[in-house]
Amino acid sequence: MPVAELNPANPPVDQPVAVPPRARLWRVFVALTAAVCVLSAAFYAGLEPRWRRQVALARETTELAVPTVTVVSPSPGKPAAGLLMSAEVKPWLESPIYARASGYLKRCLVDMGDRVAAGQLLAEIETPELGQELERARHELAQAEAALALAKTKADRSARLVALDAASKEECDENEAGVTMKNAMVDAARANARRLEELHAFARVTAPFSGIITARQTDIGDLIAAGGAKELFRLAQTDKLRVYVRVPQPHALRLAAGQSAELLIPERPNEIFSAQVTRTAGAISADSRTLLTELEVDNSRGEILAGCFGQVRFAETAGQSPLTLPGNTLLFRAEGPQVGVVQSDGRVALRSVKLGRDFGQTVEILGGVSPPDGVILNPSDSLADGDSVRIETAR
Repeated sequence: MPVAELNPANPPVDQPVAVPPRARLWRVFVALTAAVCVLSAAFYAGLEPRWRRQVALARETTELAVPTVTVVSPSPGKPAAGLLMSAEVKPWLESPIYARASGYLKRCLVDMGDRVAAGQLLAEIETPELGQELERARHELAQAEAALALAKTKADRSARLVALDAASKEECDENEAGVTMKNAMVDAARANARRLEELHAFARVTAPFSGIITARQTDIGDLIAAGGAKELFRLAQTDKLRVYVRVPQPHALRLAAGQSAELLIPERPNEIFSAQVTRTAGAISADSRTLLTELEVDNSRGEILAGCFGQVRFAETAGQSPLTLPGNTLLFRAEGPQVGVVQSDGRVALRSVKLGRDFGQTVEILGGVSPPDGVILNPSDSLADGDSVRIETAR
């Protein structure tokens, strides 16, 4: 078999081909690069989630380090019901009527429940003794006037005789003194007659003011004695009423003349009568530590009976309703009740508050906060002044 000639361009298949050094380096570089890429991809795929988790954990830890709170603003509460106190209703004017003249009751023109006008005749008293005394006083006055006229005549005659030197000066002086004495006697007799006339006029018992007869204590034929021994009638004016209330000392300074109030009558549960404070005693009673207060009520329609029992409700003097907060905003500490208010910079300011009425879920706040303040709901016991918080809007 002839030996084939070797051709450099077509080497034998089973004979290895020599690789140049530059190609070998390139292959190594490509292989290393691919390995680095594969390793980097594997490293990133395993490290990146952990890194993200660590970043999220750090962010969550930072957020949890600043507590999240829910805030509410103080809101106006319902108006107070007012101060309700027992009261006594009295007539605007009330007076017992007595006799100023002694005698027997001749006529009785009114009875209990009658309405009378000022000056109206109520009764007449028969006074025979007083009439006789008046008649005697008038005769004594006439006698004194006649004696005075005679004394004046004698004094004039004496004065003319003295001018003619027909009488002594002493006699003239005596006559003039007699005139002066008779003048005094006339004045005394006239005053006595006038007194008896006025007493005789009291035989007609008249009403001192308009009103209603609330009591009659006499009848025709009764013996009447002057000097207030027996009350004849009792007259009351009820078109307006006086209401008297004894206000306890803690509420006394809240009252002033002109303040409005409401009168409640137990027999009229569905009606409210307007009242107004007219005056106060100006001093606390040492016995009861209360301030006697008088109110005025219109009773022109006669709906209220004088002398009845009632209740007066004074309106609140404050111009605005007090603020209220939920009960779970309060912190009770040694300093007293406090609330946490979130300021504009996110820090907490603890404020002491003054509590009012407790409505259960809400509490009346009389001082310490204002409507724009954001008060923390359910504050923790460790909440301190100056703590940083993050606000979450209340649902």
